[in-house]
Amino acid sequence: MRRVFGFLSSSHFIFRTQHYVRSQFVSGWQPSRSFADYYPKLSVPPRPGSHPFRALGGDDSTIFALSTAPGRAAIAVIRISGPACLKIYEGLCPDLPLLKPRYASVRTIYEPQTGSQILDSKSLVLYFPAPRTATGEDVLEFHVHGGPAIVKAVLAAIPRAVQSSTLRSHVVRYAEPGEFTRRAFYNDRLDLTQVEALGDTLSAETEQQRRLAVRGTTSTLAERYNSWQQKLLYARGELEALIDFSEDQHFDESPLELVSSISKQVQELRYQVQANIENASRGELLRNGISIALLGAPNAGKSSLLNAIVGKEAAIVSKEEGTTRDVVEANVDIGGFFCKFGDLAGLRKSTNHGSGVDRGTAQIGEVEQEGIRRAKERALNADVVLVVLALEIGGNGVRLQISPEITETIAKCDRERQKVLYVVNKSDLISQLPRHDYSRVLNELQNQVLDVSNGSSPSFVSCIVAKGIDDKASDPGGIQAFLHSLVETFKEMTTAVTIHGDVPSSAWEESLGASGRQRLLLQQCLHCLDDFLSASNEDTKSNTHSDLTTRESDLDIVLAAESLREAATCLAKITGRGEAGGDVEDVLGVVFEKYA
Repeated sequence: MRRVFGFLSSSHFIFRTQHYVRSQFVSGWQPSRSFADYYPKLSVPPRPGSHPFRALGGDDSTIFALSTAPGRAAIAVIRISGPACLKIYEGLCPDLPLLKPRYASVRTIYEPQTGSQILDSKSLVLYFPAPRTATGEDVLEFHVHGGPAIVKAVLAAIPRAVQSSTLRSHVVRYAEPGEFTRRAFYNDRLDLTQVEALGDTLSAETEQQRRLAVRGTTSTLAERYNSWQQKLLYARGELEALIDFSEDQHFDESPLELVSSISKQVQELRYQVQANIENASRGELLRNGISIALLGAPNAGKSSLLNAIVGKEAAIVSKEEGTTRDVVEANVDIGGFFCKFGDLAGLRKSTNHGSGVDRGTAQIGEVEQEGIRRAKERALNADVVLVVLALEIGGNGVRLQISPEITETIAKCDRERQKVLYVVNKSDLISQLPRHDYSRVLNELQNQVLDVSNGSSPSFVSCIVAKGIDDKASDPGGIQAFLHSLVETFKEMTTAVTIHGDVPSSAWEESLGASGRQRLLLQQCLHCLDDFLSASNEDTKSNTHSDLTTRESDLDIVLAAESLREAATCLAKITGRGEAGGDVEDVLGVVFEKYA
């Protein structure tokens, strides 16, 4: 028997459903009608061009807005969308030839009420007829000179351009926030995943953010979600057909085998959803930036390292301990990655004078104690914890001291499975050693860090050397080598997770562009799939030697089918298509205003 995604084929499923409806509604059965007319709870998602929400949000008004940034500029673009585009053109450019679609034409714009007062000369005008436009409607664009007075005059004249025409009663108004994108959605020019990617495109500041935004502008993600939704639809159909027809219909497979087969395929789908969720989390690091906390003891060189990274005096550097009391934030682009550094207060314990413990320590005031508390909190919330250690000259030569406060905080970060990296500052102290001593001391220091870091090799830098001017040195202080290792870590953290199967690896790269909203809905979908698998496994175990047609077993299958329906609804909310109905409509306004 033919299968789709491991389930019975859709044609066989429709035959079963028609057989059921025929038996239930013999007197009113009409073979020419669709099975969905009788069995609407299993209706398929609508085809493109028949969006169920268009009537709720669409209207016949013509909208216009300034598409370029406000302010003085060489060119300003004014976009108009709606049925009155040509009438607006005739009102602003009277007695001039009609526009050739998709060709740029030079026109003079006049005041529509007088027809003689020039608002802007030598403007570029373009006309795009529906439906192959950005909004799916007629679109008219005026590329005018960007002076504020000219832009203001043209915008004010647009509503007056139709007052003298047959479209006097037609509404021409300024567009609401995100309304052009909303109309594109209603007219099937964009789905919600592309709308969110559009927002990422406009806000991208780094190369990695640009790449992430470009990935989401295609329809790949939406097509994947739709295919998952369709597979869940077929699964529900088989389960509900099993409930309805089990008493009077012969199956090639036993009910137990059918449920087991469906569970296996849903499990494979679960793996794909889980991988998408993981990739969405990795993509958020690219979109929102990677949070990095500089953790270490006082005077370890955290502030000096931050200044060397950002290339300016972002933090105060002093020999006095406890200079940094609050978190000093600095954002920087490193290798195309948006990084949010936080220079934290040095971690140390308060010790009374004369106690004989750790000479040189002192009592810590309330302000510094609060700074240390914030430092630990910031480190536990960071994506990457950068532990800065400092070399010292002792009685036995160069040594590396790691305080208990540092090791305790590192242990907490390890328990949270955070990425912890190590930097050893003041490496110039060992570079001055003889060659035979240099290798020995360097090896000892690396082993000491490896014991604390669970195998993470440290980077050696010298902030004092990096601050000096040495044209002959290609990498003074080792800062560039350290940044290179940092970029490699970022690449590892943001590389897409792939799973073996029919989906090519390039498709998993697209899932990095999934937004936080999509990730949350995918997590809800995953919970629904887990509920189905849990119910079906319990049902399979409890009915190994019994028939699945009992009332108790039917109840389990009904609940399992409902879990699949809820999973499909979550996917429908992601794309804005399908069975979610009003739930999708509730999120449209938020998405359009936030991302468009």
